[in-house]
Parts: sequence; C-alpha cells; structure tokens
Amino acid sequence: MASPANTSYRSTSPGSKNNRVLLIVLIVIAALVAALIAAELFVRHNIKQCMADQFSSELGSQVDVDLSWKPVLLQAVDKNVPYIKITSDDSSFGPAKDMHVTAKVNDIKLTDTGGTIGSSTADVDWSTAGILATIQAQPFGQLVSGVTSDPTRGTLSFQVIGLAELTVRPQVVDGKVDIETVEASVLGLGLPTDLVSGIVDVLGASLQTLPLGMSPTSLTITDDGLQMSMAGGAYTMPEASPEAQATGGGCSLLS
Repeated sequence: MASPANTSYRSTSPGSKNNRVLLIVLIVIAALVAALIAAELFVRHNIKQCMADQFSSELGSQVDVDLSWKPVLLQAVDKNVPYIKITSDDSSFGPAKDMHVTAKVNDIKLTDTGGTIGSSTADVDWSTAGILATIQAQPFGQLVSGVTSDPTRGTLSFQVIGLAELTVRPQVVDGKVDIETVEASVLGLGLPTDLVSGIVDVLGASLQTLPLGMSPTSLTITDDGLQMSMAGGAYTMPEASPEAQATGGGCSLLS
C-alpha cells in the first residue's frame, strides 16, 4: 500500500507581515509629506504674488516679497503672518522717481478684504540721478541740468540753466522732513522764488508721501544721493478692489 504523499505548507512569519505593514506606512507617510511640501510651495508662491500686488499700490511700483519662516498652510489656519520683507528698485513716493526701498512689515493679520499690520520699518536710497529725473519731470524741470550731493555739509545742489545753483539741506525735524534753503543765486543774484519753491516743494512731497503710515526717523546725505529710514505703527491696509473682492478678496488663499 503506497504511503500518502507528504504535503508541506510554508506559513508567513510574523516578521514578514510586520515588515510589509511598516513599508506601507512609510510609503503613505512619504506621500503625505510630499503632498504637504508641494501644497506649501504652491500656496507660498501664490501668497507672495498676492501680497506683492497689495503692497505695490502702497509703494507705487512692483515689489518683491519674502515671507516669514512660518509655514503658509499654518498661516491659512490662524490668519496671522509674523512678518514679510519687501524690496522695490523703482518706488515712487508722491512725485519721486527711482527710489530703492527695503521694508519689513510685522504682525500682519489678514481679513477677507484687507488686513492690519502691527508695525513697519523701511530704508530708502534715492540717488542724485533719481532726484534729477524727478525734478526734470516737473513743468520747470528743463531748467535744472544736474544734481550733486555733499555729505560733509549734508546738502544737495541743483544746477540751474548752467549758471545758477540752488543748495538745500534736507533733514528730519520732529518726525517730518524739513528742506532748508542754504543758497539760491545766479551770478550773485537771487533765483526766481517760484523756481526755488517748486524744487523745494517737489523734494518735500517726495520725502513726506510715505507708505503704510510711516514717518521718517533719520536722513543722511551720501556721496551719490540720500538715505532715509522710516518707521510706522499700527496700520489698516486698504480694502481690496471690487474686482479682487469678486474673486475672493485680498489674499484669498489665506482669508
């Protein structure tokens, strides 16, 4: 009588099952991390563009925005942005042209249509070339042929019709920019009052029309222009335009 064939069974060990479960868990975690990173990068890019659009209206030119270290996805939950940094190479305060501005805006709280900021600081570099371009854009501007700066005296000098010179000393006094006329003469004679006041008024408007409710804190004449520092406190950002509100209002990905 033939003996029955021996049949053997290979059972899966508990260790193998655990390894497969661990592998599946790791794959799921990696996929979730990749999805979060992709979402963070996408939303961060869109928020930077959105905030750049909002602040460009305040600075009068296109700006570059750097966001804080805080993940944007978390900011979308609590609507609080610790700070942003803003850079503009062609800002226009009032009539001013070609200002370079670096600013930091702190404690931003976003709403559906705008938001508030807790404080802000900024530094402005305005070259003599930018000052000249600003003056020459005025109705009387073609009378002014050049601008030079004197850091030792703290003055700016404007060459008028090749024969005359107007020298002014801009300085911060009690939180405002004061433009002092140091000298205004042509061949020993005084320059026309309207021309002098026109140049002084344009300079004053350029250095006093400041964004985000900021005020000047210091002003220094440099070898090739001037540098000014500004600071501001609490400020309410303007509401988004009707077109922006119709599409979600303000930086809608955070609101």
